[in-house]
Amino acid sequence: MARRPTITDIATAAGVSVATVSKAVNGRYGVAPETVEKVMRVVAEMGYESSLVASRMRGVRTGVVGVLVAEFEPFSAEVLKGVGAAAESHELDVLAYSTPRRVHGAGWENTSLARLAGSLIDGAIIVTPTVEAIVADIPVIAIDPHVGPGDGVPTVEADSFGGAVSAVKYLIELGHRRIGFVAGRPDLRSSRARDAGYRRALSDAGIPYDSEVVRVGFYEQDAARTAALSLLDSPRRPTAVFAANDLSAIGIIEVAREIGLEVPRDLSVIGFDDVLEASRMSPPLTTVRQPMRRLGAAAMSLLTTLMNGEEPPERHVRLATQLIPRATTAPPRSSGER
Repeated sequence: MARRPTITDIATAAGVSVATVSKAVNGRYGVAPETVEKVMRVVAEMGYESSLVASRMRGVRTGVVGVLVAEFEPFSAEVLKGVGAAAESHELDVLAYSTPRRVHGAGWENTSLARLAGSLIDGAIIVTPTVEAIVADIPVIAIDPHVGPGDGVPTVEADSFGGAVSAVKYLIELGHRRIGFVAGRPDLRSSRARDAGYRRALSDAGIPYDSEVVRVGFYEQDAARTAALSLLDSPRRPTAVFAANDLSAIGIIEVAREIGLEVPRDLSVIGFDDVLEASRMSPPLTTVRQPMRRLGAAAMSLLTTLMNGEEPPERHVRLATQLIPRATTAPPRSSGER
């Protein structure tokens, strides 16, 4: 039978001290992120992680929950604040962990969980995952979940469909008829719901759906800028655009200015999220507010229930959204279509 690797073996293989390995695997301060990643990679390769998991199975808890994100953008940052506040009331620490999706591709969350579960964290909250099939030996909650089938992982999300309906309905009430849409990540349930809400609002108003004024921005500002360039550089450009998130809306407004359009005189833009930048930009962004901190708090409530070995009353939580009219929307300059 092969000898189980010791902490000294891990330290030697990683080229660090035993004290550094101890800090890295126990989530203590004083170790650079790149060193933690190197140590945890060696831990996984040598099988030392299995002994840590075994310790956990004997009832040892770390008192730490993980929040796993692909990147620290405004949405995940606000969610993290909600998780942190809720964790404090449960006397738990929070480990925020980022594994860039661009680097690791789909499934980054399972890679992160393999490194952290059992050794560093007792449970995890994953923000905007790339896969539906989450593999973990610890309780996991998904915020802004993937579109995959089944209900194995409990989820928390905002009412994206209702929020999109209210956004597009508001533009219609202002007098807009040619309304563009820059969609989000097609693999996320929120993006599909916002697309469905956009279509429903148009249908309810008797406005035909027109694929010529629809683009995909993937919830990313740079991608939304590219989408906006093709959308707005047209003789029959839309008089208003609904963006699937605020970062996309900001990118659209930047492009509009660069090509000589004034918002909202020439183009109305409405976003989704109500991140901090939305109210601080000039002009302030009209948007649909989703309660990002409450999403984090609700996920934390589900997670602690599961960590205590109990079944939550609801495994899928959906929170209401709210339209926030500001200064990037106005009636079109004329009643005629462009």
